[in-house]
Amino acid sequence: MNKNLAALLGGGIFGFGLVLSGMTNPDKVLAFLTLGPAWDMSLIFVLGGAVTVAFIGYRLVGGRAAPLFDNAFHAPTANDIDKDLVFGAVLFGLGWGVAGYCPGPAIVGAITLDPRAMVFIVGFILGMGLYQLSRQQPAKLTA
Repeated sequence: MNKNLAALLGGGIFGFGLVLSGMTNPDKVLAFLTLGPAWDMSLIFVLGGAVTVAFIGYRLVGGRAAPLFDNAFHAPTANDIDKDLVFGAVLFGLGWGVAGYCPGPAIVGAITLDPRAMVFIVGFILGMGLYQLSRQQPAKLTA
């Protein structure tokens, strides 16, 4: 199995899990994120299952020098908490709480032609583009 096939298989399993768990249904996600009498706690089991699988996965590959289909692991190395990280986390949480989508479930929802997911994806892409534009240095004129 090559790297791309492994990625496709992993992404397919992930997407199937999102659909099966209800994470692609923004109404279910919002019912989980809204505490009150109508609170739907079923997604706690999804989150617990995800943490358990990740924990086991990290333990299984922790002793390897490299992954099966690449030359090296590509784990993040930054560990500082700065204003960009905090702002991004707050923006992510607000977006998830307002729309009921985060990027993974929205992509799955767009593939199933859910119009709410497509609107989210368009906004997500525009937001990424605006962020990239805000990070570019203005061109300096030289005479």
